[in-house]
Amino acid sequence: MRIYLVTLLQILVLANTAYAGRIIDGMVRAVYDGDTVLLATREENRLTVRLYGIDAPETKKPDIPGQPYGDISKRILMYKVLGRRVTAEIVDIDQYKRAVAVIRYEGRDINREMVAEGMAWAYRRYLQGTYISDYIGTEDQARSHRVGLWKTANPQPPWEFRHGRMKKGNRLRRW
Repeated sequence: MRIYLVTLLQILVLANTAYAGRIIDGMVRAVYDGDTVLLATREENRLTVRLYGIDAPETKKPDIPGQPYGDISKRILMYKVLGRRVTAEIVDIDQYKRAVAVIRYEGRDINREMVAEGMAWAYRRYLQGTYISDYIGTEDQARSHRVGLWKTANPQPPWEFRHGRMKKGNRLRRW
């Protein structure tokens, strides 16, 4: 029984890391919010992708209000990638079994563009490597130019919004 459990655990770990470090081409079939898309890959798989290193304002859900700029952020991401062939440079797999990736369209870093246009925060908690200075510097520029959500004096970051919703007993499901 113990060998069975160890083997099962190894399979689960390998399955979660199978995509990590890969670059996958695919067509964006849906945009769930300003930082999550559905990718149809060439292998005809559907892959939910969370954009690495950014956190966009929460969109309105049927039973939960959204944040200011949540719907705008989603629309901007839709305009950039919906129906387009992109590459996803997979960095990790998150707790919801989504691929976490840098999305590129025609060589452009879409994640960084969302931050530059004030449609998302640089998600400092998860940033690593060269992305740290790049994304944080990009956010600082957007703030100083009062672009997008930075037009508001002190916008609430999504992670604080989600934490506040959890305190009130409402479970906010991340796509």
